[in-house]
Amino acid sequence: MISEELKTLIQLISKLPGLGPRSGKRIALHLLQNRNTTLPALTESLQIAGVKVKDCTYCGNLDSQDPCALCQDVRRDSTLLCVVESVADLWALERSASFKGRYHVLGGVLSALDGVGPQDIRLSSLLQRCQRENIHEVILALNATVEGQATSHYITERLKEVGITHISSLARGVPVGGELDYLDEGTLSAALLSRRGV
Repeated sequence: MISEELKTLIQLISKLPGLGPRSGKRIALHLLQNRNTTLPALTESLQIAGVKVKDCTYCGNLDSQDPCALCQDVRRDSTLLCVVESVADLWALERSASFKGRYHVLGGVLSALDGVGPQDIRLSSLLQRCQRENIHEVILALNATVEGQATSHYITERLKEVGITHISSLARGVPVGGELDYLDEGTLSAALLSRRGV
């Protein structure tokens, strides 16, 4: 019923994050039904991005220039460094427009089950940056997962070894607009532990 070429296209689209087979079919159909307008523009954009977009050698962000625009921005506080797991996390923090320091993307977290050790993430470049640059505070903005917490603990110990003493992490707890009755026990516990004076 469906040609092999179309099956392959649907399978490739379905592998993208947040998509599945049904979404893959809808997107493939849309692209093919608009093959004279959308498909050529998308193909060209993918080819250009594949060639021009690179990892920033300083922070690990994606940009068409190296160092990236964030690293070149002289208005950012170079003494404040925020460590994130992925570029997606960096972009999420940038959307908040509340952080004006610099970033370091690890490219993953430690996971014994998945065989990811310190050598598999951008930890050595983080430690080198902290020794080379005038960093006063490192903010560990890793996800509140078991792997994220283990990675934060490991990085904290390594940062202390290179002389970084002001290390903080994101507060955990009740989200803005959240109702206590709908929150899980872990979130409520974190909220109580992270409480602050009013």
